[in-house]
Amino acid sequence: MLVLLPPSQGKAAPERGRRMGLSTLVYPRLREPRERLLDAVDPNLHKAPAVPAAELYTGVLFEALGLGDLPWDNVLIASALWGVVRPGDRIPAYRLDMSAKPPGIGALGAYWREPLRAALPDRGLILDLRSGSYAAAWQPRRGTHLVVRGFTESNDGSRTVITHMVKRVRGQVARLVLQAGGAHRPEEVLEIVTAAGLRAELGEGTLDVIE
Repeated sequence: MLVLLPPSQGKAAPERGRRMGLSTLVYPRLREPRERLLDAVDPNLHKAPAVPAAELYTGVLFEALGLGDLPWDNVLIASALWGVVRPGDRIPAYRLDMSAKPPGIGALGAYWREPLRAALPDRGLILDLRSGSYAAAWQPRRGTHLVVRGFTESNDGSRTVITHMVKRVRGQVARLVLQAGGAHRPEEVLEIVTAAGLRAELGEGTLDVIE
């Protein structure tokens, strides 16, 4: 199983710490596109203090997720600057969104598509909590892809997509699944989250949580 998290706009800027080493980040084959992009947007980050990604990213999803006491082995965090990182990868605070088009680089979704396709595992269950712009950079072709969505339901039964607070829903789902030791099939994910009291349904490639 692979759990794919989005990054967060909010980041805890470290004041001290060792510098990042590009060679220590997950998937060494991504080093060249990382280095090229880093030099294009902010070469000073080579010298900036770095902390584990699990400590750097803040915000609604990461607060609900609480990575600090969870197993990380099957977790990756999407990043506009790094492609993906592990929660334990040491990185500096940065400002770059996947919707950006840095000079000489262009659209980041297209920039990362081929490197990520070549690097990421494409098998098993992939629990995807990323937003649209990050999801566009990589889509699994062979694995079982399960996207987590959130809805509110009106008295008449109509549903409205949750926008900002879907991050909290996704963080809750990821925490429950990781606490349970992971899952191999979408039906197992559904069983885990409903046993915890969430109302959820499986759709075509989706886990829909209804509030």
